[in-house]
Amino acid sequence: MTPVLDLDKEYGLVLEGGGAKGAYQIGAWKALREAGVKIKGVAGTSVGALNGALICMDDLEQAEQLWRNIAYSQVMDVDDERMERLFDRNLEPEILREVLRDTFRILVDGGTDITPLRKLIAENIDEERIRKSPMEFFSCTYSITDHRELDVDMKQVPQGQMQDMLLASAYLPVFKNVKLHGKTYMDGGLTNVLPVNTLLERGYTDLILLRIFGVGREKRVEIPKDVHIYEIAPRVPLGSTLQFDAAKSRQNMRTGYYDALRLLYGLSGKIYYIEQSREECYYLERMLSVKQTVREEVFASYKRGSEQGESLRSLVELVLPLAAEELRLPKGWDYEDLYLSMLEATAKQFRVPKYEVYTPESLLAKVKKRAAGREDLTELPGFMRLIVDE
Repeated sequence: MTPVLDLDKEYGLVLEGGGAKGAYQIGAWKALREAGVKIKGVAGTSVGALNGALICMDDLEQAEQLWRNIAYSQVMDVDDERMERLFDRNLEPEILREVLRDTFRILVDGGTDITPLRKLIAENIDEERIRKSPMEFFSCTYSITDHRELDVDMKQVPQGQMQDMLLASAYLPVFKNVKLHGKTYMDGGLTNVLPVNTLLERGYTDLILLRIFGVGREKRVEIPKDVHIYEIAPRVPLGSTLQFDAAKSRQNMRTGYYDALRLLYGLSGKIYYIEQSREECYYLERMLSVKQTVREEVFASYKRGSEQGESLRSLVELVLPLAAEELRLPKGWDYEDLYLSMLEATAKQFRVPKYEVYTPESLLAKVKKRAAGREDLTELPGFMRLIVDE
């Protein structure tokens, strides 16, 4: 694949806060790193600051290892099994109430002890490697003591205090707060969950935002005309801010990796990741290539045919617009949009694996292989018959 992102430029990386959802950012960074994207500086809030430190260290293996094996008890002084039950959707009401009572009791007592998080930072963040990194590194936090937001140049903090300032950026409201060097801090997401302004104010003109949609205030920022913003963002839920579950983190890293590929290589698709370079007419021809018998079934499924006829013209003028409406395509759709949407919906129906880079032809081949084992295809929506029997 050929990147559509200019690899000759240097980029600023903005990492949004969002707690446990941060694994997504490491997956995205892996794809950027593999493609050779040059990162000049990093700005992050909360978990974005922690991930920013790992990125400045340029140790992908360590970052993946951390998130691949993350556990609730590595972040908070809690019981892993009890926390897993809290996020179990099938939890019985009585047990759920018990867990929620315990959680409320912890909050009343001043919050959850995050000594494990301090230890996790100490074990994984190497201050000297960050100071020697060619990347600039900034974090956002809020000083309760000073009643103001802090935009911290991490390489300028006093020697030996970098790990504490990373902790300062990640003090979620549910955490037990202790003073750091005489001051009390709150999670940077309180005032600036996505610190775009941090790099803009330092002259960056090409920014890649790694979104995870954490809880917090997204500061309004006016983007100058000469600044280019590129966004990598999930289209599926990443879970809760406090869901420090290893399996969920591994899944989120994979999602982040493929979402970054979408940006890097201009992949099509809303559900799948599709590499394509065909003209619109190619997709129209594919939809019109179905057999007459299949076309009759498609017309019947949309209650068209007979009096209107079942010609190719009727297919184009009557049936395809109905398919677009069924798929909720926006006004102005073209045949490429329609075909790929039909293909993706059909692939999802047949449970074709999502995390792979496909061409339209390879995805169709997977669909056909799975459809071959299904006895009655006439029950499928009309537009799916156009795909399966193409």
